[in-house]
Amino acid sequence: MPLSSTIPVIINAGAGNPHVQNRSQTLAALFLAGGINADIRLARTGAEIDTLVRAAVAERPRMLVAAGGDGTISTAAAALAGTGITLGVLPFGTLNHFAKDLGIPLDLDESVQNIIENNVIAVDVGEVNGRVFINNSSLGLYPDIVRDRERQQTRLGRGKWRSFLWASLAVLRRFPFLTVRIEVDGTKRSYVTPLVFIGNNEYKMEGFEIGVRESLEGGVLSIYIVKRPGRSALVRLSLAALFGRLQQARDFEALTATEFVIETRHHRTLVATDGEVQQMKSPLHYRARPRSLRVIVPRVVG
Repeated sequence: MPLSSTIPVIINAGAGNPHVQNRSQTLAALFLAGGINADIRLARTGAEIDTLVRAAVAERPRMLVAAGGDGTISTAAAALAGTGITLGVLPFGTLNHFAKDLGIPLDLDESVQNIIENNVIAVDVGEVNGRVFINNSSLGLYPDIVRDRERQQTRLGRGKWRSFLWASLAVLRRFPFLTVRIEVDGTKRSYVTPLVFIGNNEYKMEGFEIGVRESLEGGVLSIYIVKRPGRSALVRLSLAALFGRLQQARDFEALTATEFVIETRHHRTLVATDGEVQQMKSPLHYRARPRSLRVIVPRVVG
């Protein structure tokens, strides 16, 4: 990319991050050394991230760089999918699932260099009722936990992980069951379950790499329905997952599909997409969007 080219770099600055200005200057210098003028734009909230991303997309750049965690990257991906604009990822988050599954380096210098080298592939995204996700979506326990965590952070001023722990305990005490009917390829299946998990492509659900995807180019969504609804059974299931001892036939049912429908007993239900929770109308229409997102990844050597 010639030096005259300018690319927008959207950074999730967070609330009161004291290091963001230094990091912005470092990023600008790293990109400039690689022949790229970086137009760095800071967002303090999720709403600002969305606004800045959409404004940047309207400018029709060749590439847009998103710097943040999976939520930030997901917001950028949702705006870029199907546009032909390439996504560059700077993984500044805690978990960085999307970056890890694509082999994008977590080190700042290396992730910038990866973007400069500009090796582009097309990967899949998932979609539910028009909302795009890059990692996963879920119904049941997890959306309830996230909603309670956000309330505790806002009302009690607790930190993210402390809030998550207390929210998990509160939700497990309530232990809400979910009655769903899933229609895949014309066949309807009914379940009473604490959790339905939908992945963009297939996740490893056994062994010590649980939660990892080998590919984001399979063109399918994976569906995992927990089959053991009791509290004690769920605790055992969590421990089995932690130690890589999940057994599909006993603990959960797994399906794959390019599109499917989930109906719930309620008109509206909580749905998590890449860690963000919102109310959605039932039925929920899920579909895979194969290779609709252009993203920069490291070159495969050999």
